[in-house]
Amino acid sequence: MKIKIFAIISVLFFISCGKGKETYQASGVFEATEVMVSSEVNGKILSFDIQEGQQISIGNEYGLIDTIQLYLKRQQLLYGIEAMGGRSIDVNTQIAALEEQITKLKIEKLRVETLIQKNAANTKQLDDINSNIAVLEKQLKAQKSSFEKGNKSIGSEEASLRAQVLQINDQLNKCRITSPINGTVIMKYSEKGEIASIGKPLFKVADMDNMILRIYITSSELSKIKLGQEVKIFADFGENRKEYKGKVSWISSKAEFTPKSVYVKDDRDNLVYAVKVSVKNDGYLKIGMFADVNL
Repeated sequence: MKIKIFAIISVLFFISCGKGKETYQASGVFEATEVMVSSEVNGKILSFDIQEGQQISIGNEYGLIDTIQLYLKRQQLLYGIEAMGGRSIDVNTQIAALEEQITKLKIEKLRVETLIQKNAANTKQLDDINSNIAVLEKQLKAQKSSFEKGNKSIGSEEASLRAQVLQINDQLNKCRITSPINGTVIMKYSEKGEIASIGKPLFKVADMDNMILRIYITSSELSKIKLGQEVKIFADFGENRKEYKGKVSWISSKAEFTPKSVYVKDDRDNLVYAVKVSVKNDGYLKIGMFADVNL
């Protein structure tokens, strides 16, 4: 998203009021926040239904860039994920037989221990059972570890594929041509059937509902203006002028050399401060239109 601000021609001059009281009148040109919308993917533009001057809304889809290759790649990844599920090992099922053998041996151990207490069995039988239990438990531990490592590896591969699917989904979403702001299309750079590439401009949209008048004031006049201050604006419609209400929305924190197009009362005032005045547009204000502000 790129914001481009129109160059402003601003004039600052004195006018005299009753009883010698002087008031500054600053002149400037209206500008608007502009966004250059560029393609984020490569591909053929399949549809692009906007026209210059059209009102568009944030998030709405106004065109589509070819998604076939991305769609096919996503399907391939999804099939891979499905196959991963079939490779996953049910550890409990695989070790169930060993666990059953160990359980039976432990029951037999208890029986033999009872017989030994009654002098009806010898200790060698018990030693053999303990030895068999130890061997089986070692095998069980090894198998369980092997199966869990295998599942972990499969899980990592599946997670990688799912991450790639998310990337593809993001790219597919970027194939939709949308507007990042509510506004008016002021320039269209591409058409249906053309090839879009990453960074190629598609259209430019401007927020025409909220206009900005940029003016310049000298350091001696800074005390006359503050943030949030309401001012009267007189827009120039040729021979006619129309009054609007504006509000000071920004005052530069540092001075700059007076632009060549700016006139000040004293040639020694070669440093000025830029000021932005926000104005609600009633539909008549246009970018580049002149207006005056009384301070």
